[in-house]
Parts: sequence; structure tokens; C-alpha cells
Amino acid sequence: MEKILICIPTYNEKENILAIIQKIFFFLPKAHVLVVDDNSSDGTAKLVEESEFYKKSLFLIKRSGKKGLGRAYIEGFCWAITENYQVVFQCDADFSHNPKYLPFMLEELEKGADLVIGSRNVPGGGVENWSFFRKTLSRFGSFYARSILLVSIQDLTGGFNAYRVAVLKAIDLQGIRSNGYVFQIELKYRASLLGFRLLEFPIVFKDRVHGVSKMNFKIVLEAFWHVIYLRLFQKGKAKK
Repeated sequence: MEKILICIPTYNEKENILAIIQKIFFFLPKAHVLVVDDNSSDGTAKLVEESEFYKKSLFLIKRSGKKGLGRAYIEGFCWAITENYQVVFQCDADFSHNPKYLPFMLEELEKGADLVIGSRNVPGGGVENWSFFRKTLSRFGSFYARSILLVSIQDLTGGFNAYRVAVLKAIDLQGIRSNGYVFQIELKYRASLLGFRLLEFPIVFKDRVHGVSKMNFKIVLEAFWHVIYLRLFQKGKAKK
């Protein structure tokens, strides 16, 4: 059986972290969870260390400060590669990514996909509890990136994804320059350039109930400019 890891970056997620871990184990009992914590001031990492699953099927990377989403995932991916996992999921701690989709996304990998994208923008997908502005921003972000990068992926900005580790090994993780939410775009774009099979699986994204969203204007601005950078300079650099 393949070794499966769910990678969860955290910053002040004490209200959510233990509940999301329990849900993950309910839907994928044989999976492991890696929490990558950016020195949360609310004790998120301590809760992980106190869990009955800690160092059995639950693991923790503690970072010295808030270094960003992209860097957190890269550390998690590199850990997964070193520990010989075959499949890695990206998942938020705040329940916006419902763990009930995990078995279905894994099934698509088993059918032959290399990267399964939890997509809000294909038939059957959607969002709940978002303002009109947030919905518009998300839709425009994917449309803008898709138009610049000339790819057909409908949800480029989504962060609920399942990768075969072979994809992560081929992508050149240390060469990734993005760090905010555009990191999700860059990963998918690099995988597409390499010719891997990308499949979009419909999910309903539900906005967080507890905690504070990490989205801000700086993240949006980074995405705007970095997509242009990817189109101009990335093509041909990734190697399979």
C-alpha cells in the first residue's frame, strides 16, 4: 500500500487543528498527517505534540517564524520525499477543504492522474459563505492566470490538491520563487509544463468558521506580477 501524507501549514489554528486531524483520520485511516507550524503564538504546535497520534501517524515541523505558505509547503514536501511517501495532499487547517473529498481524490490518483486538483470552478464545485467580492476575486484570479499561462485548468489558485511524489521530485522545489497563494499557481503550471496528467475534481469550498483569513492585498499583488514572470521565464526550466 502506498504511503500517503496530508500536509497542513498552520499559523494560529488552535480552534481547528485537532478537529481537522481527527476528520482526516476518519476518512483516510491509514494516512499520516504532517503539520508545518510557523511559530503560532496561540499554542497550535503544543496541541499537536499533545495529541495521542503524535509521532505515530501525526508529525510536526516547527519553524522559527511566519515564513509564508509556499516555504511551509516546500519544507513539508521535502520531508515527504525524504520519508519515502508516494502521495502528498495539500490541505488547509480551517475546514475550508473538507476531508470527505480525500478518498475520492486518492481514487483519481489510483486511476492514473498525477495531480488531482480540488476544483471550485468545474461542474459540481463551488464555494459557500463567501462575499460577492471574494468570489469575483477568486474567479478573476484563475481566469487571469489561465489567460497568461495558456493552460486549461479552471481552478489554478485552489490549495486542496493531491500530488504523486514523482511530480514534486520533478518540479525543482528549491527553484520556486513564489511564497503566497500564487505558489499554488506555480506548482500546477510547472506540473503542466512537464506533461504530467492534471485532473480537476469538484469540491465545495466552505469559508472558515474559526480563526482569521490569511488573504491580504500583498498576496494579491504578488500573484498579479508573478504570473507574468512565470509566463516569461519559467517555460522550459522544469525538467522531468
